[in-house]
Amino acid sequence: MRLRIAIYLGLLAFAGFVYVATHYSIFPGYDPYLIPRSTIDANIVEEDGRRFLWGGKGPDQRFDITEFRLNPKRLEYGLGREKIPALIEPKFMSAQAADGFLKQDSRVLVAKLGGEVKVYPITIMKRHEAVNDVVGGRPVLAAYCLLADLGAIYDRTVGDITYTFGVSGYTYYDWRTWRGYSAFVLWDRETESLWWPPLGKAVSGPSVDVPMKLLDRDLWAQTTSGEIRDAYPDARVLRPSQNAERTADWPRKDPPSVERLSRPVPKNQIAPRWGRNDSL
Repeated sequence: MRLRIAIYLGLLAFAGFVYVATHYSIFPGYDPYLIPRSTIDANIVEEDGRRFLWGGKGPDQRFDITEFRLNPKRLEYGLGREKIPALIEPKFMSAQAADGFLKQDSRVLVAKLGGEVKVYPITIMKRHEAVNDVVGGRPVLAAYCLLADLGAIYDRTVGDITYTFGVSGYTYYDWRTWRGYSAFVLWDRETESLWWPPLGKAVSGPSVDVPMKLLDRDLWAQTTSGEIRDAYPDARVLRPSQNAERTADWPRKDPPSVERLSRPVPKNQIAPRWGRNDSL
């Protein structure tokens, strides 16, 4: 009996040690979920003292990660920019017309600004992941990542620049962030910086450490089609089956003159988990 108790206590102590070791990094440099990925390593090149991450055919498609807030070994996929077609000029339809493909319990993101209500069905967001739009005269980004079930609406204007976002083709995971789920890495067309929504800021490029601006939570919601259809019958709904134009050139701009956050972004500026901002 005593032997069984001793074995049980020993196993319990060992399990506790392993948990602390893996979750609080008592082994320097140890990452319990870090798996070497030679394909990602091959996507990184050094040139003239700078580091670049592959983003598509041609050197003009690369991302400058000389100053990078993420561990490149945790990047995944590397499909290339534009492979997931973010929308720049989205088209909409009436809520009544959308009844043909939306059910009462269909999940949606919704923004309400300046008397205008726009709805972004998750079934459509899965294809585009990022929708650059203007609601009530205000430039916004509706974003949804299937892998992380991360959905939020952001103000695209930061300081004196209005960003236009795309999907980099990479995902990234950190076991300390967003429950360890992989989440998409976005990029912007104006400065070609990379952004990671679970951190709530740009993580490389000229805009590094510029925070993302989550819309005030009373201006947007994670909800269902039925809730919005009843409350806002005049709402406009993102149309399905849109083709995104892949623009080869885009005017480059200097990053905004705003405070850059080397410290963690405040939690109230990070996208809430689905269902925690469910009403307008």
